[in-house]
Amino acid sequence: MSRYIVFFLLIFLSLLMDFYVYQGVKVLTLHLKPATREIIHWIYWGITSLFLVSVFISSLGGLGFQNVFFRRVLLPFFFINFTTKLFAAFFLLLDDVVRVFRWTFHRITPTPVGIPGPSTGISRSTFLAKTAMAAAAVPILTMGYGIVSSAHDYKVRRISIKLPNLPSAFHGLRIGQLSDIHSGSFFDKIAVKRGVEMLLREKADIIFFTGDLVNNTADEVDAHVDVFDKIKAPLGVYSVLGNHDYGDYISWPSLDAKRKNLQALCAAHQQLGWQLLLNEHKMITQGRDQLAVIGIENWGTGGFPKYGRLDQAYRGTEGASVKLLLSHDPSHWDAQIRPQYPDVDVTFSGHTHGGQVGIEVSSFKWSPVQYRYKQWAGLYQEETQYLYVNRGYGYIGYPGRIGILPEITVVELEKA
Repeated sequence: MSRYIVFFLLIFLSLLMDFYVYQGVKVLTLHLKPATREIIHWIYWGITSLFLVSVFISSLGGLGFQNVFFRRVLLPFFFINFTTKLFAAFFLLLDDVVRVFRWTFHRITPTPVGIPGPSTGISRSTFLAKTAMAAAAVPILTMGYGIVSSAHDYKVRRISIKLPNLPSAFHGLRIGQLSDIHSGSFFDKIAVKRGVEMLLREKADIIFFTGDLVNNTADEVDAHVDVFDKIKAPLGVYSVLGNHDYGDYISWPSLDAKRKNLQALCAAHQQLGWQLLLNEHKMITQGRDQLAVIGIENWGTGGFPKYGRLDQAYRGTEGASVKLLLSHDPSHWDAQIRPQYPDVDVTFSGHTHGGQVGIEVSSFKWSPVQYRYKQWAGLYQEETQYLYVNRGYGYIGYPGRIGILPEITVVELEKA
């Protein structure tokens, strides 16, 4: 679908919702002084206009993700404003559905003599209008808290995986994992650095980064090179590319410019001291034992690019006792890895961000993203194969977290 069609569709739907919610605003301000009522109405439409401008910018280009003001100001406003009005519209719609039903019922049912009929027109209930406006405050407070407090509230998740074929030399191997840094979205460098320090305190033997270093352009990482280049491990740091790293979601003046951006991003991995695996593998040796670290470019279902060549990366690892795969998109696991490569022991992925919004309480977890991805956060097992989906270190779109915190993973391999 053309981005221009998407733009006009968003504008149309937004205006419909804006006018709808505005009716509730008018009900609540009906008894105020005319001057006060006028100010409130102007504020409402002023905020709405800013929202539509942010939609325009995101849909037609303009500033886009390359611009810091857009990422840190307009985009958060976009999400908070839209979600707030969506909450309000729900209660207003509920009221109107009830009133339409009652009006229709009275139209087709004769009113007994002596019993007053329904009031003319289908006006809103002041009570539900107030409820709608109160409900609108919920996303404002929640999403605001998610930006200010939870966006960089990193959580270290430690898990162990038992492998029967793990050589004794690798028993107790500690693997650190980061994913989905999206460095262009960060607004608190000190907090980002604190997260890196948390990872280093885990003293991982080897570290994996499973894609999406940036949102779109290689220069996004420039401001954070001096933070992420501190990530070191005795057996090395290995990385792969995610779907956002290719610059597929913005317009480029030429294919050559896009190609040079990808080259610059690959050079950034090298500058950080990370070994970028582009459909290739690295053998880790401890004495006579070998462990294969396989890394492929992005490969995903549902319209995401399939740059990865697992057959190419896998070739030459047949003799390794254990094979660890870095593949950004977890949909790759069911689609190709398990059916065709049953000896890939553990796959490390990211991509989903855990939805960034959801609920995690004890063993219960829920997020809207689970309706798109079967494996979306945490550890999964099918027969002898494992998949770990990291919830992401950064964020994109909504610049915060609600219920699903950013993650630093430590996986310890044990001999079963």
